Amino acid sequence: MGYVVKLPKAAVFGAANGVIFMTFFGALWSAIGIIGSNKLGAPWLLVLSGIVTLTLLIGAISLIGKARNVNHVTTPKEREMRNKINRKFGMICGLEGLAILIASVLCNLFDRFEVFFPIMAIIVGVHFFPLARLFRENFYYGTGIVLSILGIISLFIPLNTTLGDVSLIARSIFIGFGSALTLWVTGLRIWITMLKQLKK
Repeated sequence: MGYVVKLPKAAVFGAANGVIFMTFFGALWSAIGIIGSNKLGAPWLLVLSGIVTLTLLIGAISLIGKARNVNHVTTPKEREMRNKINRKFGMICGLEGLAILIASVLCNLFDRFEVFFPIMAIIVGVHFFPLARLFRENFYYGTGIVLSILGIISLFIPLNTTLGDVSLIARSIFIGFGSALTLWVTGLRIWITMLKQLKK
């Protein structure tokens, strides 16, 4: 995710990790949406999710291959900068995980687990703001805003609904597919951006 750092090899590896991150968590959100659909649209929703996931993973693997071909001697100053960014990244993600854990415990404690996924989307969205500043990537602000808005809107969506004779978890469908699409688009953006930088 840190491809703005002046470390060509580390930059490409960072971009590949970013694509993998977005792909994996996008797939998890997609699974939430698929479960909420209660087999409506099966198996095509699962197939589509699989195709997107596989495509982005192939992109990440291709970036890893390109990174191995990058020739660059890392200076001590560059290495120190990279380590500093990695520490901050780890702290941001650690706080995100802690916030999600606390939200899970509180939702279970107050028997309100139906609001957990919207709250989790908001937490994930908020964590993109410090990442945007850390990596100097303005696109992450957009990702954070969209995820946060999706989480807030989903709080006002009925938990369950029916379509014909199929019972659906409407809230899970909305927040699941909405969040998956947002993360996948972000992953695609990272991939394309890095490919353009490699061609310069």
